[in-house]
Amino acid sequence: MRRKIALCLLVTLLAGCEAIPSAPAPRKTVAARSTAILTANPEAQACFADLGTRQADFTPLPDQYYGAGCSTVGSVRLASLRSDRADLRLAGLGPMTCPLADTLAGWARFGVDRAAQQILGSPLVKIETMGTYSCRNIAGSPRRSAHATGNAVDISGFVLADGRRITIAGNWADKSPQVQRFFTTIRQSACKRFGTVLTPAYNAAHHDHLHLEMSGRNYCK
Repeated sequence: MRRKIALCLLVTLLAGCEAIPSAPAPRKTVAARSTAILTANPEAQACFADLGTRQADFTPLPDQYYGAGCSTVGSVRLASLRSDRADLRLAGLGPMTCPLADTLAGWARFGVDRAAQQILGSPLVKIETMGTYSCRNIAGSPRRSAHATGNAVDISGFVLADGRRITIAGNWADKSPQVQRFFTTIRQSACKRFGTVLTPAYNAAHHDHLHLEMSGRNYCK
């Protein structure tokens, strides 16, 4: 064995033979990616770790302060969530606070996906949104919206494994008892998890989405 090693070294030095390639680096998991860029904020660290245990695919983002009351602090960008059986695709998301993402992950799996399976007979595969962070005021108010700090998400629809697309704009007033029961169930689930939940029943500005935010105290309309 020693003679073989010595021979290889000799050949390498004299003939410039190609070095033995190193093994490829192991693929980083979501949790590993998150840990590599954690902030010093212990609450953010704990949230990133919790979101990782939910098997969410996400990237922590650097804190940003835009002025005029707008910022994204302790935020993440979600690529996908996890249901009982598969990954859940997401559309339309921007930066959002980690607590919002963590709460959304729980609602998507235990509230929406399970309701879709039990009531509509098909699992959830995708959640459609109208965005998260946006530096703007509450409609008709001088106060900043929760969107201005990435602390709210607007849900516009759901896609099921059987191809059906259930939207707030098109199906909120659906005559189907199953669809109505589905919306009632996911609304009740959201009201237990988020601080504020606004639906088309709240006002005309919410006719096409569910507004879910962390701030507030069980305000559900």
